Amino acid sequence: MKIVLFGATGMIGSRIAAEAVRRGHRVVAVSRSGRAPLDDPQLNAVAADAGSAGTVAGLVRGADAVASALVPLRDGSDPRAPFTALYDAFLDGVRSGGVTRVVIVGGAGSLRVAGDTALKDTPDFPVAYRPEAGAHSALLDGLRTVEDLEWTSVSPAALIAPGERTGDFRVGGDGLLTDAEGNSHISAEDFAAAFVDEIEKAEHPRARISVAY
Repeated sequence: MKIVLFGATGMIGSRIAAEAVRRGHRVVAVSRSGRAPLDDPQLNAVAADAGSAGTVAGLVRGADAVASALVPLRDGSDPRAPFTALYDAFLDGVRSGGVTRVVIVGGAGSLRVAGDTALKDTPDFPVAYRPEAGAHSALLDGLRTVEDLEWTSVSPAALIAPGERTGDFRVGGDGLLTDAEGNSHISAEDFAAAFVDEIEKAEHPRARISVAY
C-alpha cells in the first residue's frame, strides 16, 4: 500500500511510520520539519502544512490510505478551535485528493470509564492534559458527523509511552481498556502495530476503536 502519514516525526507518528515500512508499505512521511523518522528506501519525507487543504490534496492523490498523528497545540492556549480548524482543512484536502480511507490517532480522554463518564472528566485525570483531551474529544465528535469518508479514530490506553513491540494487545471500542489490576497502558510500538492493522484491514470504518494490554 501507499500510505501518506501526517505528523510522522512525533513519538507515535514515527513508530507508525516504522511499523508500516516494516510491513513493506510505501510511506510518505509528512511533517512541518520534513525530517525523516527513519532511513529506509520505502519512506519519502516531505515538509508540508497539514492545515493547507490544497497541499494535502496534492500529497495524498494516488494514496491507498491517509494516516494522521497530528496533535493539538501545546502552548497553554485552548487548543480545541485550532485543532478542529486544522482537521477541517486536512479532511477537505483528503477529499479533494480523491482518498476515502483515513485513519487518525485519537485521544484516551474521551474513553468511557463508568457509564457515560469520560476519562477526562474523572477527578484523577491530570489537569495539565485536559485541554489536549478536550481537543481530541471535539475532533471525535466532528468525525462522527462525517459520512463521505471511511475514517477510523484509534485511541490509545490511558498511558502510552515508548517501549517494546510485543504484538500482544487488545482492541476495544469506546470504553477504557484496563488490565486485571485496573491499569490502562500500551507501548507506542504496539499501538503502532494496531494502527497499521486497521489501515490494512479497514475493519472499523466510521468508528472509534481503542488499544491497550
